[in-house]
Amino acid sequence: MPRPTRISDFPPAAVDEALRRLGRNIRTARLRRKLPQAELAQRMGVSRFVVAAVENGKPTTGVAVYLGALWALGLLGDMRDVASPDLDEEGKMLERARSPKRTRAERNLSDDF
Repeated sequence: MPRPTRISDFPPAAVDEALRRLGRNIRTARLRRKLPQAELAQRMGVSRFVVAAVENGKPTTGVAVYLGALWALGLLGDMRDVASPDLDEEGKMLERARSPKRTRAERNLSDDF
């Protein structure tokens, strides 16, 4: 039985492009700080080859490594809004569409005893 294809083996084009863009952005941030790959790797606790994989947007590199690179470069704070429920307009719209449309009918109660 063949094993199922993993997303890291053949990522969708949008995922592949996002990883490559993130890698380029991390590389640009490193170069602006005049950090060699080896120094960034040391700060992260990984090898220089792992940093190179991040900068190339390699899909099999773990998300913790990408986040570790952002942390080591002082850019992790920018990740706080990624997938934020407050910014998920489509999700909020779907949630409103599923909410009940009816409200309880008002009862006409009489004060006449």
